[in-house]
Amino acid sequence: MEEKEPDMHFEVQMSDKILYDYLVYHNYSKFSGILSVCFGVLGLLFFAKTMEAVYLALAILLILYLPINLKYRSKVQMMNSVFKKPLVYDIGEKGITVSQDDVVTCAEWDKCTKAVSTRQSIVVYTGKRNACIFPRKQLGEKLPGLLALLGKYMDPKKMKVRY
Repeated sequence: MEEKEPDMHFEVQMSDKILYDYLVYHNYSKFSGILSVCFGVLGLLFFAKTMEAVYLALAILLILYLPINLKYRSKVQMMNSVFKKPLVYDIGEKGITVSQDDVVTCAEWDKCTKAVSTRQSIVVYTGKRNACIFPRKQLGEKLPGLLALLGKYMDPKKMKVRY
């Protein structure tokens, strides 16, 4: 049987800014990330009421630690050899195929758990901790086509994407 051409083909060069944007979304969209911000704000409120330095220290720790840590993690992950070269994406009927050099992986559509948008990217989760990150700037004119394909192949309930 003949292999069908993908509906869309493009390359993505990851950067620490794109990775940071994804990590911020990934962490702050979870209950624990939201809870840490809430406790940080409570710490500020308690500090304003009592002027106890321990509340201010706790608030600063809770509000600033995670973004600083995520910034550091994005820079460290960029040192990984996977991000040194562009990732090649082929999107078609069978799923999202990612290749780099001789390594090829395919995330079939039924394995894609959700698609979301961040300020800088469209993110398709292919597992709890795995995702395909499509930077908006690098997609350029292909962005509407990508969104159309995601809408075509993914369950609409799994889509939380804004143009």
